Order: sequence, then structure tokens, then C-alpha cells
Amino acid sequence: MNVEVAYDPYDVALNADPYPTFARIREGTPLYYNPIHEFYALSRYADVDAALHDHETFSSARGAILEIIKSGMEIPSGTLIFEDPPVHNIHRKLLSRIFTPRKVAELEPRIREFTARCLDPLIGTGRVDFVKDLGAQMPMRVIGMLLGIPEAEQQHVVDHGDSTLRTERGKPMTENPNGTIATGEVFGEFIDWRTEHPSDDIMTDLLTAEFADETGTVRRLRRDELLLYLQVIATAGAETTTRLIGWAGKVLAEHPDQRRDLVDDRSLLPAAVEELVRWEPPAPHISRYVTRDLEYYGQAVPAGSPMMLLVGAANRDPRAFGEDSELFNVHRAPHQHMGFGVGTHFCLGNALARLEGRIALDEILDRFPEWDVDLTDAELSPTSTVRGWESMPATVPLALIER
Repeated sequence: MNVEVAYDPYDVALNADPYPTFARIREGTPLYYNPIHEFYALSRYADVDAALHDHETFSSARGAILEIIKSGMEIPSGTLIFEDPPVHNIHRKLLSRIFTPRKVAELEPRIREFTARCLDPLIGTGRVDFVKDLGAQMPMRVIGMLLGIPEAEQQHVVDHGDSTLRTERGKPMTENPNGTIATGEVFGEFIDWRTEHPSDDIMTDLLTAEFADETGTVRRLRRDELLLYLQVIATAGAETTTRLIGWAGKVLAEHPDQRRDLVDDRSLLPAAVEELVRWEPPAPHISRYVTRDLEYYGQAVPAGSPMMLLVGAANRDPRAFGEDSELFNVHRAPHQHMGFGVGTHFCLGNALARLEGRIALDEILDRFPEWDVDLTDAELSPTSTVRGWESMPATVPLALIER
């Protein structure tokens, strides 16, 4: 194997711009092995796509994060993203009845209203922080709407979930003193309240939903399962959308001509969201446990190995996206990307994330058609699993601030 290419997922400097390394791995070492952290990696679109569709060979049941797979820890029942069929399908079906197109579409007016509440006070100030002023606020509020969490408690709930993703910079997640998987106990008091006061929200739906489990028994979710369900929804639903909005601020500032195209033609917004998720996926890699011996490009992969799937590399593979795959282009022809996953674990909340991204861009461009980001004060999030910004401050020309 090519020993000249080195990819360390915990390298802070490398993660600031991993794409040159991703390209070298994809083109020169399509099966990569890291002897220090003891994992294999696939980077070409076709290989990553096939692996994500093959849950029997590339299992999620031991975790989808390298540190969790290597720890050998027991995965609690109900941790949807760390399950394989048939259990995963049973649990996912419960949520798919709740994340219906109707329920997602009904949120649009409320999401717009909240987005306006975030952005309107910034008009005339000459500044906006895409993460702190909106990205960290709007997704949290939307999840709160869905779950029925009072506004005053929503920040506490999201902070609890985020604490399990945060690490010391350059350190694996397992060195996080808060542990690797949140139990969801933070939702306990809300479950108790909703049990006595049902409402039209996901929490009530999950409390009352009946389903046939893997043994064929018709039952409702146990308390521990429900707590984990809610934790997964709250963390996954807020974190990635926050990062999407942060990347939108940076990438569109660096592509002012395409930003102007979006200002002039809002029908391009859905394509812009897709291109942002393709070009800067909030989750640059996901991992799987290999259940049988494999061979790629003449090299053996033993059963029991952790396999990292480099989504960020696959999303820029010229074999899938053409010769301009490394360029950002809101006019790109539609093509399936890996930003929301594919196969069994395709993002259940993808329609909601797309809606939030479209509304955020629409409302931002209404108020701030131009901006410049200040990267000297921007801050990357300290986690190896989700790549994005804790802060993305920008300056807005005062002469252009108008509705």
C-alpha cells in the first residue's frame, strides 16, 4: 500500500482542509490502511455507495463511529443509527410514520417566522454570524417544535446531546469524559409530562405508537428505548443542519457570482442546498464493522476490521461528478451524493434538513445579498465525526442592508 499518504481523522490541521488528502487517497490508494489507528478506508464513490447498501457485510450494529467500533462497547437498544435490519427497520418505521411529508411541510411557516426573528435584529448592524446567530438556533428550535420541548429548555437538551460529540481537539471521542453515547435521560421529565398531557408532537406519537418487535410481540416502546430515540432525533437533527448553515456562509462568500445567481433566482435554492451538502458534507466520514473477509484492489480486509467510508472523498469523485467535481457549482446537474447517506441508514430527516437549509438561505439572501466572512475569528468544531463551524462571523456592507 502507498505509505506516502497519511490520513489521521484526529489531525486538527488536516481537518481544516482534508480534501487534498482525500483526493490523493481516492486516486492513489483506493483501499487505505492507517496502522496507527488500525482502520481501513474506502474513498471512491462506487465503493462507498456499495458498502453503504450492504449492511450485512458493513454492519452498523457495533457503532458507526470509529472510536465506538474499536471500543467494543455494548450498543443500547433503540440507538437507531447503530442498528442493522431487521431491528433497525422496525425502529425506523416508527419514526417514518412521524417524519411524514405533511408534518415537515406544515413546519415551513413556523421555521420562517423563527428565522426572521433571528435575522431581523441584525439588519443595520453590519455583521452576522451564520452559526451563532442562526445555525445554532434554528435547527434546535425546529426539533423543539417537533418534540414538544418548551423553548426555555431546548438549549439545555441540545447541549446535552452535543456534549457526547465534543472532544478535546485532536483527541478521539472516547476520551470525552461525558461518554460516547448519551442515554437520553435529559428527556425523562418531558416524557413524564407528555404521558399525562398528550399533544400533537413526536413525543406523544412515540409514547402511544404500537409496533411488532423482532420477536413478533406487539408492544409500545420501553422507556429506555424512547429516551434513546429522542436523543438520536435531537442530536442528529440539530447538529448537521447547524453545520450546513455555517458552510453556506463561508462557501457562498467565496463564490460571490453564484451567490448573486441565488439572489436573482430563488428556484436555484434546492440545488444550492444539495451542492453545499455534497461539497462540504457535515459528516465527512462514517464507519462500519466488517463482518467477513474482503478484498479490494488486491489487498485483504480481515473480518472484524473497522472500515471508514470517506464521504467527503466520494462526494468529490470525478468518476461520479465529472471533471469539475472539486468545484462548487449550484448549477450542477442533479446526482445522488452521500451527504445524507444512502441505503438502510439514509437520513430519515433529510426532507426537514433540506427545508431548513432552503428557508435559511432564502431569508438570509432577502436581508443580506452580500457579505464577507472573517476567517480569523471563525472556529471549527472540536469533533472528528462532524466537520463544521462553531462560529462563522461575516461583515455586511451597510449600504446593501435592506429588505
